[in-house]
Amino acid sequence: MPEPNDSGDPTDLPSHVQDLSKLVVAYLKQETIEPLKDLKRFVAFGLGGSALVGFGLVLLFLGVLRLLQDETGDAFRGHLSFLPYVITVALCGAVAGGAMKARGRKKEAKRT
Repeated sequence: MPEPNDSGDPTDLPSHVQDLSKLVVAYLKQETIEPLKDLKRFVAFGLGGSALVGFGLVLLFLGVLRLLQDETGDAFRGHLSFLPYVITVALCGAVAGGAMKARGRKKEAKRT
């Protein structure tokens, strides 16, 4: 006859199952919920920073446009009044292209 403290006691099985379920739940919380909380904070800072950089770039390009319109004298007056807009759009494209190129270089560096 098995002793009451023996781990093979069939009356102790519900207790083992309950302990196992508690252990599994604690493990799942540790391995899923806590990393998700950290990820949430990381994503929030990333989105906030991206929004601020985007807003700053809009203000920068608007400033470049106004600079070209106001401070170049008569160079962009009359039939050349569209040129500050073209220059500003080209500058926006250059910045976007530089960002895409840098992103591509980062992906290539991860592959090697």
